[in-house]
Amino acid sequence: MNYSGSQSEKPVAAGDLDRSHIGQTVSFQPNDFTVVFGTLAGVARTDAQVYLSLQGVGGGTHLKDEYDLPVGQDVYLQLDPLSSAGKTLSEAERVIKEKFDEIKKNLRDREQKTDAE
Repeated sequence: MNYSGSQSEKPVAAGDLDRSHIGQTVSFQPNDFTVVFGTLAGVARTDAQVYLSLQGVGGGTHLKDEYDLPVGQDVYLQLDPLSSAGKTLSEAERVIKEKFDEIKKNLRDREQKTDAE
């Protein structure tokens, strides 16, 4: 298995996780056979390892609530819907402005053509 996140997630090196990521939804592949999805409850790290604690998954027979990962391993965080929406809106604004500019130019060209006749 080779998990590489989904379109609604962004990759982040495990070593870049810090307290600002606590509470965010995360997914990662801790070994060749498992993909984990959960909410970060805590992050600890050494020079070589990052220790992740997940909220609400412990106590099951097959679910662990703590994982250790190499600092360079990618984990996948959910994209922030507000910043994604902001980016989409600014792109839409740019496209609309380009269309208005094109319409204005076409109207000016028509007016100049009419005046010349």
